Amino acid sequence: MNHPSTLGELKKSGYRPRSVKEELRANLIARIKARKPLFEGIHGYEHTVVPALERAILAGHSINLLGLRGQAKTRMARSLVQLLDEWMPVVAGSEINDDPLAPISRYAKDQIAIHGDNTPIAWVHRNDRYTEKLATPDVTVADLIGDSDPIKAANLKLDYSDERVIHFGLVPRSHRGIFVINELPDLQPRIQVALFNILQEGDVQIRGFKLRLPLDIQFVFTANPEDYTNRGAIITPLKDRIQSQILTHYPPTIELGMRITAQELRSPEEQVKRVRVPDLVRVLIERIALEARDSEYVDRKSGVSARLTISAMESVISAAELRALRNGEDRTVARIADLQAVIPAITGKVELVYEGEQEGPEKVAHHLLGLAVRNVFSELFPDPVKARKQKQRPDPYAAIVAHFDEASCDLLLDAPARELAGALQAVPGLVDLVKAHHAYLDEEEVLLWAEFVLHGLAEHSRIARNSLVDKISFSDLFHSMLGTAGDDEPAGDDDERG
Repeated sequence: MNHPSTLGELKKSGYRPRSVKEELRANLIARIKARKPLFEGIHGYEHTVVPALERAILAGHSINLLGLRGQAKTRMARSLVQLLDEWMPVVAGSEINDDPLAPISRYAKDQIAIHGDNTPIAWVHRNDRYTEKLATPDVTVADLIGDSDPIKAANLKLDYSDERVIHFGLVPRSHRGIFVINELPDLQPRIQVALFNILQEGDVQIRGFKLRLPLDIQFVFTANPEDYTNRGAIITPLKDRIQSQILTHYPPTIELGMRITAQELRSPEEQVKRVRVPDLVRVLIERIALEARDSEYVDRKSGVSARLTISAMESVISAAELRALRNGEDRTVARIADLQAVIPAITGKVELVYEGEQEGPEKVAHHLLGLAVRNVFSELFPDPVKARKQKQRPDPYAAIVAHFDEASCDLLLDAPARELAGALQAVPGLVDLVKAHHAYLDEEEVLLWAEFVLHGLAEHSRIARNSLVDKISFSDLFHSMLGTAGDDEPAGDDDERG
């Protein structure tokens, strides 16, 4: 497409100036009429956050996205760029994207006065009309608004009182675009004050100059809830000037969480082809995050980011791939034992309260993993505790539990698929139980679910489980308790259950 290259050509093209908020509004209306979604790849917000954002854009509001970490706030802010026109004309050489038909800077006005309709026009792509700044304590007014530039004054041989020596900050340079400040509460209060005029009157004043720039900017802020941290807060006068505050949230269902995790995975293609991850493993990983968000050991005000499940999934896939490589296998299936690989992903992504710190991050991570296994097992199989007490119906786990009265089952972490299958099939009634309750499973998944049953029974204290360096051993609960009664520390992870 050939764009007009001079002011005269631009006038003849029929171009008319409009504010960035009018632009966002018009393009949103067009998208709604075409039944296109506001965002691509944002799940779980269709009936909550997205309608609130649409209303804010239609109203021409500045926006504050308020929510815990890992709730796609920055991603949504960046996606708003798609509502801008693809190309925008500016006076060539302008530092603040002056509209050729509505210039506001001294430079642009001078150029038009000198060249008239021959004033050169440049075109800016919408991706270049987005500016993002992370609020940190060292941000200054000069960074955001601007200040006089001694070097520019010397080069142009101008007096400091001349507005042409101004070095514009990020905000003026975002004129006719979208400006995002992430983690707004971290901005010092005196710096937040500098934003008052911009939000209310739409102009900035740079110290030492009798200058008023009526800026045209769509402001978007992101913030965690104010009571999450002592680092700072949004001062009340600034909060009052932000017209729409929109609350974000975590995925309401495990299914949505699975979609988000699958979408955000960054595993190499070769790895994805080598490792099959059944839905059971995906559900367990999402359940870990849900348990963490409700845990008494985890600071709920901090939140548990979706990045936990993404990192956990990548760790599980890598653990399965490592086993396949060691065994010379071209393909493998993720196992319940591979979930031990999520522990580093959990410990680095949850903020613990005092009780959690006393327990220790790794023990809390094992506790959350155990809760996930325990609760998912209760949803997919009969409750092992109730099954033992019911006299009207036979206990579906009786044969499995009875087997461990006289024997044990050792599952080597790096065992090839054939060895794992042999160990699981040697437990009477185990595979039959899985097939009886979930007949739709293929052979690979039947073995995975059989392993899951052993872990579920251990979490419900029907059998004992001991996690060692190279294997997980299942045995009779009574004998396991006798064997560890004299130890200072319990063997295995039976105490990790909720």
